[in-house]
Amino acid sequence: MPVMHSQAVIGWEAAATAARAAVAHAERLGIRVNVAVVDAAGLLAAFLRMPGAPLHSVDIAIDKAYTAASFGLATSQWHTVLQQHSEAVRQGLVLRPRFVAFGGGLPICDGRSDVERRGGQRIGGIGVSGGSEQQDEDCAHAGLAAIPFSERTT
Repeated sequence: MPVMHSQAVIGWEAAATAARAAVAHAERLGIRVNVAVVDAAGLLAAFLRMPGAPLHSVDIAIDKAYTAASFGLATSQWHTVLQQHSEAVRQGLVLRPRFVAFGGGLPICDGRSDVERRGGQRIGGIGVSGGSEQQDEDCAHAGLAAIPFSERTT
């Protein structure tokens, strides 16, 4: 008998809400960014590009969201996390396609609990690129805060 596994994912409404909130925060900061929201499988669920945002940041935003969703870890935490691993892991992981190890990507939880501490389910990720690492992460947090059921996992 086949074994089935169901996984919750972020809906398009919540993804769009998060992206709009991140862009609104970027406007308040006076920066131009790209914002990507992916579902639990890392597939794009919403994307907004502000006029004037760096073109290379399109892919970077998507990859930040993908990295955060796939590992359940804020991309800003990778520098510290990698220090706990072997030299081979430190050098090899950062060379993986789509892996981002700098700020601006956050996992999105289903809101039932903190995914890393109490077993909540990861439903996606948000990535912002175009400002400084801190500005990108602040915009991503603004996006998370706009989703009523999300929790910060950082």
